[in-house]
Amino acid sequence: MDKSPKALARARILRGYLRDRRLAGFKFRQQVPIPPYIADFACLSHRLVVEVDGATHGDAHEVEYDGHRTHFLQTKGFAVHRVSNVDVLTNLSNVLDGILIVLKQRDSR
Repeated sequence: MDKSPKALARARILRGYLRDRRLAGFKFRQQVPIPPYIADFACLSHRLVVEVDGATHGDAHEVEYDGHRTHFLQTKGFAVHRVSNVDVLTNLSNVLDGILIVLKQRDSR
């Protein structure tokens, strides 16, 4: 997660909807260590990691890094759902719907 003040504000917005089982009763934690990484948000019961990506995640180095990170998390049994900072600000309901879809897919496994 980008550590700039704007990015942190966006993460706080998303956290407000994920904390205290506010999203359909699913429990999320923020800044969850999954060594050697730290997941932005995780629903451990459904093995889902939600990553909030900033503007730099479009450059080649970040795309490669994110790919390695996603692969590692998948080998540990996690699904990885990426959302952009911009979508958190401008399209929050679709972000939350997307997270719910992944959770429900994982529920039916």
